[in-house]
Amino acid sequence: MPAHCQLTGARPGFGRAISHSHRRTPRRFDPNIQRKRYWLPSEGRRIRLALSARAVRTVDVIGVEAAVARIRARGGKV
Repeated sequence: MPAHCQLTGARPGFGRAISHSHRRTPRRFDPNIQRKRYWLPSEGRRIRLALSARAVRTVDVIGVEAAVARIRARGGKV
């Protein structure tokens, strides 16, 4: 599964894990990506999107049609 959100573009952040002895090792902060299926009435089909948890709430507010329009405007494939 991709490690980025199709709607918001959230990607992994990179940093360091610090142990009890204060040794620093590289680590990755992945976004909370969920695979969600939505019904797209304009095309009469279901679509599957990889969205962050924040983007799922955004789709609930703006609607799936507007969300798909934003994804396509960014050059994403739906």
